Amino acid sequence: MSKEIKHYLGDKDVQVILGTLLRIGVLISTGVVLIGGLIFLIERSGETVAFGNFKPEEAKFSSIVEIFRGLKTFDGLAIIQFGVLLLIFTPIARVVFSIFSFLLERDYMYVTIGVIVLCVIITSLYLDVAH
Repeated sequence: MSKEIKHYLGDKDVQVILGTLLRIGVLISTGVVLIGGLIFLIERSGETVAFGNFKPEEAKFSSIVEIFRGLKTFDGLAIIQFGVLLLIFTPIARVVFSIFSFLLERDYMYVTIGVIVLCVIITSLYLDVAH
């Protein structure tokens, strides 16, 4: 079975899929951020901005759970944060797809390298969120 799949997915095909995955991920995340930005501006169109009162410790959507709660209420800031999450997860999806393509090719050295890269990315994201 893997020979049949490998026959259908050549090296050039895998590169095209990976490039398309990155382009689509960036375009979707950009669209989500733009929509969130428009909603955010519409929601706060009457507010006066006080630039001297910036307090980053009062950030509303600092966790993934809070972002998804904000999405349920169509909060513009939550939608912007979700777009940023999509942008972050786009290269992670590329690494995962690469691992599977190397598995199909039975290139276990690159599977191992891909898994190590994925572990480093996930660990760095987890450690950043934990602090």
